[in-house]
Amino acid sequence: TERVYPYRARDERCDATKMNAPVVKIDGHENVPENNEYALAQAVANQPVSVAIDAGGSDMQFYREGVYTGECGTELDHGVAVVGYGATNDGTKYWIVKNSWGTDWGERGYIRMVRDINAAEGICGIAMEASYPVKLTADNPKAVPQKDEL
Repeated sequence: TERVYPYRARDERCDATKMNAPVVKIDGHENVPENNEYALAQAVANQPVSVAIDAGGSDMQFYREGVYTGECGTELDHGVAVVGYGATNDGTKYWIVKNSWGTDWGERGYIRMVRDINAAEGICGIAMEASYPVKLTADNPKAVPQKDEL
């Protein structure tokens, strides 16, 4: 927050003590009903959702841009976050997925994966194992400065 890490209009060193300090303590997680892209979309409409996908194929590893419709199975081997969804001008529905392979991969670290395919598990098994964190109580770590994400 501005109070914890105020803007000073000058170059300074990053305060490393504030970089990885816990800000929120989650109380658990909820699983999205498996093999249900509609339920996944409902969850993603509220917050990012952690999913497992089959990312072992070369189509996935060498993805550059566009809506991914490449070859993949359902041998779940990689965790990613579904952060949104949309549709192209021609009506192709897709998931917006944040990967962990860096910004040089895909669309600046993201991939748009085709959505609502004719398979309950979704492309690359995206709808098989999805979950999101839940916060049921108001308690959070104390005496820890909050940090702003840039």
